[in-house]
Amino acid sequence: MSDDTSQVDHGEGYRVGTVALVGRPNAGKSTLMNRLVGSKLSIVSDKPQTTRHRIHGVLSEARGQIVFVDTPGVHRPHFRMNERMMKVTRTALADVDAVVVMIDASEPLGGGARYLLDLVGQVRCPVILALNKADSVPKPSLLPLMDRLRNEREFADIVPMSALDGDNVDALLSALFAAMPVGPPLFPEDALTDRSVRFLAAERVREQLLHRTREELPYSTAVVIDSWVEPEEGRQVEISATIYVDKDSQKPIVIGKGGRVLKAVGTAARREIADLIGQPVDLRLWVKVRPQWREKSAFLDSMDIT
Repeated sequence: MSDDTSQVDHGEGYRVGTVALVGRPNAGKSTLMNRLVGSKLSIVSDKPQTTRHRIHGVLSEARGQIVFVDTPGVHRPHFRMNERMMKVTRTALADVDAVVVMIDASEPLGGGARYLLDLVGQVRCPVILALNKADSVPKPSLLPLMDRLRNEREFADIVPMSALDGDNVDALLSALFAAMPVGPPLFPEDALTDRSVRFLAAERVREQLLHRTREELPYSTAVVIDSWVEPEEGRQVEISATIYVDKDSQKPIVIGKGGRVLKAVGTAARREIADLIGQPVDLRLWVKVRPQWREKSAFLDSMDIT
C-alpha cells in the first residue's frame, strides 16, 4: 500500500470501506466481483466451492473506493481444507463495513439458505441482500420471495439483479456506497487486488482444470506454482506448475488419453496467463499424487488457505 493514498484530498464526500460477498456455492459471488471491479480476479466455474481463498478486489471511482472481499461459498465442511475455507468467510464477516448476501433467486430456498442467513445473523454492519439471477424469475414469484426473505431478518436493502448480465448491479453499488464511511482510500487508486500474479496464475490453471473434469475430481485438485522465471527481452516468461490430486486413480484422468486433457488445460491457461501479465508465456504442467492433501495443515498453509 502506498503512503501517498492518505495524503490525497478526495473531498468530504469520498466514501471508503470494505464489503464481504457471501453466499452459497455457485451463488454468483465471483461473477459479481469481477463485474464490479471490471477485471477477472476470481475464477468462475459451474463447480461448487470454486473459490477457496479470500480475494480482495478494489473499485476506485469518483464516489470513493470499495474493497470487495470474495469469500468461499458457505457450506458445511467435511475436510480440514473446508473448515479453513469457512473460517476465511467468518473472519471476513467480522472485518468489513458491509455485507452482500447473495442468494440465487432461481432456486428454491432450503436448508442451505437458512444456514447462510444464520451465519450472517450476528453481523452488526449493514447487510444487503442481492437476489441474483432475478431476471430468470417471473415477477409474480419474485415479490413473494423478497417478502419471505425480508421476514427472515432486517436488511439494509434488497436488490434483485443479475451478476452475469449486469442488470441492476448499479443499484447495488449505489446502496453499497451509501453504506460506506467517509475516509481516505485504503489502496492506491490504480490497484485491483492484493493478490500476487503467481496466485492469479495458479488460479487460472485450476479454472481450466475445473472446466475439463467431472464429478468429485475438482474438489481433489490443487495447483501450485513451482517456478517463475522472468525472461530476457523478447523471450517468454517460463512458468512451471504442479497439479496435485488426492488419489492414484485421479492422475490419469487429469492427464487424459494421450495427454489430451493436460494439454488442453495448459493451452487455455497459457493464453489466460499471457493476457493477465501482458507477456508471452511458456507454461509447463506436472501432475503429482498427494494423498489426503485436504487434511494436511502444512500443505494448506503453503496454499495460503488460512
